[in-house]
Amino acid sequence: MSARLRGMAQETERIVAAGAYRAPSGRLVEIAAAVRRARAGTRLYGPQAVAFEGAEPGGRTLAASGGRTVLEVTAEGSLTAGRRLAEAGGGPLAVLNFASARNPGGGYLNGAQAQEEALCRGSALYTCVREAPEFYAAHRAEPSPFYSDRVILSPGVPVFRDDRGALLEVPYEAGFLTAAAPNAGVIARQRPAETALVAEALTARAERVLEVAAAGGHRQLVLGAWGCGVFRNEPADVAGAFAAHLLGAGRFAGRFDRIVFAVLDRRDDSPTRAAFREVFGAGREEPTKGADDRE
Repeated sequence: MSARLRGMAQETERIVAAGAYRAPSGRLVEIAAAVRRARAGTRLYGPQAVAFEGAEPGGRTLAASGGRTVLEVTAEGSLTAGRRLAEAGGGPLAVLNFASARNPGGGYLNGAQAQEEALCRGSALYTCVREAPEFYAAHRAEPSPFYSDRVILSPGVPVFRDDRGALLEVPYEAGFLTAAAPNAGVIARQRPAETALVAEALTARAERVLEVAAAGGHRQLVLGAWGCGVFRNEPADVAGAFAAHLLGAGRFAGRFDRIVFAVLDRRDDSPTRAAFREVFGAGREEPTKGADDRE
């Protein structure tokens, strides 16, 4: 745990409580109204299938208006990718939060350093996920390290720091999709006979994440190496879970306008990033498939 990050978390909580902060230029930036809207709009979905506009009979979904999804695999953090997309102005944005199943914000308040904690330090996400206590209660009551297909959607959350923790001159808003990947490391230790089920669980949960994103009307997504850290999921399995729904005859092929797989790794030869690029390429467009191609 880091004392510096713990102090930053405390500052973030003061900013959210005050509903304002001083930008680097010294001007006062008001975020109170955005925080209120995001908290009020936070909803828990799942574990059952989630209905959304554009879903068709037989599990298909209507494509995006342009008919193509631009797919990228990048060497950047989730907040950096989110800010880049928000500033480009391409439509409603949602970022996947690689969540702790049982503790809101994971180790955010204690100064832990992982993707969820970085998102909480940089935004009002922590106060929003606390509006869905049922997500955490359900996972605390169920000992399975597979967790469940529940997803919290927090829309329009103000983001006011960059990935390094610096306050932004101009904040932006992003939806956050809070979902816990299966804990593959615990499954391997405690339930080794069930390790073969992890990839299937990831694929089902990825579908729920995409359903909730569609239900929220989001056109751009920031995804990534979900559960590939302390949960020890294989990057190829996570990439494959999303590819099953986003590529080829997948249910969500062409549904979204742009998807970035932001894989932050200081190694230029990152094997995690390479696993995603093997599936999605460094950048590509996935055309819409006809209804018959999605059977």
